[in-house]
Amino acid sequence: MVVWNVPEPVPPSSHRYRYRLVFIRDGRHVVGYDNERGKGDHKRLQGRQSNIKLVDIASLVRDFLADVEGNR
Repeated sequence: MVVWNVPEPVPPSSHRYRYRLVFIRDGRHVVGYDNERGKGDHKRLQGRQSNIKLVDIASLVRDFLADVEGNR
C-alpha cells in the first residue's frame, strides 16, 4: 500500500491523493486499487475493473482489506 498527498489532483480524480494498493498471490494480481491518470479512482478484482468513490483514506484501506479477505 502506498498513498501520497499530491499538490494537484490526478485527473480525473478531484482529491489530492495518489494511491496504489495491491494484493498479489502466487505472482498473480488479485486485488488492486489505484487512481491512474486518465482512469480515475478504480479497483480491479480478479481481472475485472470497476470505478470506486474515494471518501477518505481510512475507508479506502478498509474496503481494500475487505476485498483482499474476500479473495484469498
